[in-house]
Amino acid sequence: MIKRRLTPVVEVGRIKIGGGNPMVIQSMTNTDTSDIDSTVSQVLALYEAGAQVVRMTVNDEDAAKAVPEIAEKLKKINGDDIPALVGDFHFNGNVLLKKVPECAEVLDKYRINPGNADDQNFREMVEIAIKHNKPVRIGVNGGSLDQKVLDNLMDLNAKSPEPLSADDIFVKSMVKSALNSARLAEQYGLPKEKIIVSAKISEVNQVIAAYSQIAEASDYTLHLGLTEAGSGLQGVISSSVTLGVLLHQNIGDTIRVSLTPSKKVPRTEEVEVCKHILQSLDLTRYRPKVTSCPGCGRTTSTFFQELAVRVNNLIDEKLTTWKEIYPGVEDLKIAVMGCVVNGPGESRNSDIAISLPGKMEKAQAPVYIEGELVKWLKGDNIEDEFVTMLEDYIKQRFETQSFASTAKRII
Repeated sequence: MIKRRLTPVVEVGRIKIGGGNPMVIQSMTNTDTSDIDSTVSQVLALYEAGAQVVRMTVNDEDAAKAVPEIAEKLKKINGDDIPALVGDFHFNGNVLLKKVPECAEVLDKYRINPGNADDQNFREMVEIAIKHNKPVRIGVNGGSLDQKVLDNLMDLNAKSPEPLSADDIFVKSMVKSALNSARLAEQYGLPKEKIIVSAKISEVNQVIAAYSQIAEASDYTLHLGLTEAGSGLQGVISSSVTLGVLLHQNIGDTIRVSLTPSKKVPRTEEVEVCKHILQSLDLTRYRPKVTSCPGCGRTTSTFFQELAVRVNNLIDEKLTTWKEIYPGVEDLKIAVMGCVVNGPGESRNSDIAISLPGKMEKAQAPVYIEGELVKWLKGDNIEDEFVTMLEDYIKQRFETQSFASTAKRII
């Protein structure tokens, strides 16, 4: 289990971020915020997928006026069971929050980008946050870094007898901007317990370096992510590598995977990726884990692949119901293996598992429950029989916690 780096606890609505609390998943709507119905619908979809914090663009007065109506509609639909709502401000946040104080009051957190806010804008945003007792994410982005900070460090580097690379100076500029802005907010009166810091860049190595330096130099609560991860497999892999490295180093309190949207893929995909990243690191559990082998020359049929797909589909179909009636089912470990090489070993390390026959093996499949061989399955109904055993095991284990000890052993 990864040991979490302790940071101040920042309360964002009902959600506690940092201080060793469970990792928090964030996402962001891509609707026009002034389109209230569309925004409400997407906020709920992201929340139901697992995002505890959802950010919305607040770029003009119409968007600012829509925010209180969005919050009201969400509460009418779901009561208090809604995500923390964050306003994303650039350039004119101070003006909008003063013009529409209801927006300032209803939001659970403000997001400020120092690179897109002059000194007066930044100070007024912080003062408004203090007035309404709201936390702030000071989010520095590589694409909108304050040029003065970068130019100053570039000039100093040019005079150094051992100059750093341009990439190193860029990362150093990101870190300096983030920390200077956070400390300035504290000077204006915003407590550290109201500050979350991020330093997002689109390059994996730069993001890892930036957050590592921030974590070494401070104890601010940190929001992790790539600012533009890209789309499809590229976006998923880049985000997974970045977050995996940082989280394994105990860095980070809340995450977002920023994927370029696709017409074929729902906005909630980025939330699902976050969940898989956190589960793969054992930071939390969202669904039963299914271990299945990739196949090789020993696995002469596709049967184990088809069974693995069926088991995963069964979980997706029934997980919501299972969670309601079988608390703890998300911790379940299932294995669907394809031959004798790793099959028995993986099976014994799972709660319930099957090891299907590979090439040159007998046409029979041992089923293991909590490390013990309980049955050999044969014939044409192996798939159906295993799925039935799986459902029976879940029912009896989580209802009585005693299925394994009472199961009849047939060897």
